[in-house]
Parts: sequence; C-alpha cells; structure tokens
Amino acid sequence: MAKKNKKKKKELVAEKRELAMIEGILEGSPEGIGVVVVRLECGCRKMAAVSEKGEPASKVIIYRDEAESVCDKCKEDNGAFMRVTESFIHWVDPQPDEEQKQRIHEKVIGTPASTTH
Repeated sequence: MAKKNKKKKKELVAEKRELAMIEGILEGSPEGIGVVVVRLECGCRKMAAVSEKGEPASKVIIYRDEAESVCDKCKEDNGAFMRVTESFIHWVDPQPDEEQKQRIHEKVIGTPASTTH
C-alpha cells in the first residue's frame, strides 16, 4: 500500500502585532469580511479591508512596526509588488465558505493559496 505524500501548505496568519491594526481597519470598515495583509521585504506592511465581493472596503494602510513612518523605499515606490514576501487574507468570523474565500483570494491576491516569495 503506497503512502500518499500529503504536503500541507503553511497557512499564513496575522502576527500578534498585526492584529491591532487589523481590528482598527475592520472597525472603520463595517462591510469588510477580511483584511488583506501584505508583508514587504523591508519590514513594512500594507493592509486593507476587503468586501464579500472582493472589492476594497477601506483605504490601503502602509505602516512599519515600532517606527514613526514607513521606510524610504516604501516612500518612493509605495510598497511595490516586486518587494512582497508574503500576502494573505485575515478573515472575520464567521468566515465565508471555502469557495467564496478562494474567489476573493484569487481576485485580490491573484493566486488560490497564500503567497510566499
């Protein structure tokens, strides 16, 4: 009997220090069902709430933990896609069904699973 090699993808989750920002974004975005979290190689983060249709439900916020402002590179290029290291959606409970989550994820991030570069 052959064993199936089941590789479970590492699911990205919000870090403790990101959760406060996520809560603040959701508080100001009642139609938000999740927050897109984009981590950049410089340590800065970009976040925005997303609606059930995969549309923006807030402004994009860019910040850097424990810093007064974002890094100089982000000031120049606004956190360019080429510098993204990880991106995922932090869902609000109750979470949408898996099919809706997949649709939104593909529309917003562009791939069916969490992205790690």
